[in-house]
Amino acid sequence: MNIDKIINNNIVTALDPDGKEVVIMGRGIGFGTKAGRPIAESKIEKTFRLDSQNSLDQFKELLVKLPLEHIKVSAEIISYAKSVLNRTLNQNIYITLTDHINFAIHRFKENMVFSNPILSEIKTFYKEEYLVGEYAVALIERSVGVRLPVDEAGFIAMHIVNAELNTAMNKTMDMTSLIQNGVKIVKEFFAMEPDEGSLSYQRFITHLRFLAQRILTGELLNSANTEFSNIIAGMYPEEYECSLKIKDYIFESYHHDVTEEETAYLAVHIKRMRL
Repeated sequence: MNIDKIINNNIVTALDPDGKEVVIMGRGIGFGTKAGRPIAESKIEKTFRLDSQNSLDQFKELLVKLPLEHIKVSAEIISYAKSVLNRTLNQNIYITLTDHINFAIHRFKENMVFSNPILSEIKTFYKEEYLVGEYAVALIERSVGVRLPVDEAGFIAMHIVNAELNTAMNKTMDMTSLIQNGVKIVKEFFAMEPDEGSLSYQRFITHLRFLAQRILTGELLNSANTEFSNIIAGMYPEEYECSLKIKDYIFESYHHDVTEEETAYLAVHIKRMRL
């Protein structure tokens, strides 16, 4: 590939074989050269391909302002997240997470440390993403020499969840609130404190998480199987009553009518958690 534009000494753009613009990163890749010349393959460290021209333009604008080390560490965190989670991430995470990490490092150096008010919930509701956040904090320390507080592992995890959902951050926060209140309803209904380390509790959280995701994307299960719902209501009347309270909460808060089948599945998971 040939250089299309030089952003700075370490970032250039080029056109791939399909004629799409890509951003190429490498130390010194833009130094002492000019547009039209071949890119030194040995200097290429990372090639970025974003889904839209608007996102690509935003990314290029961001790269002009940031230290190369911050860009590299963010790219490595995203690559790690993709590999261990084995899920598709919205390409805009290259913008949002890179900007967040750069700002977090800057804040830390200026002694401005923000606490994460939902860190406990993030650890429980998004366990896999939180582990990626912990990896990110350790990698930032090794690569940049800055030991960010554990709260940042939670913030990074939320950016990853947001990229998984392919939606705005406020939707991710809505999902978190839905899970949090769903758990609260069960705790208050049965006056119980479930074992958060148990497999049944984690399955309940996972079910609530995907229920919340379906609600916020409008992809609820088919409600045609009323027989299943009737059977569950007869077998587990208390749990089913509790699931109806969650259904009512979701309708009042998000104006989504949870189907009978979804309600029955909630009751099944609540029953397992109580065993």
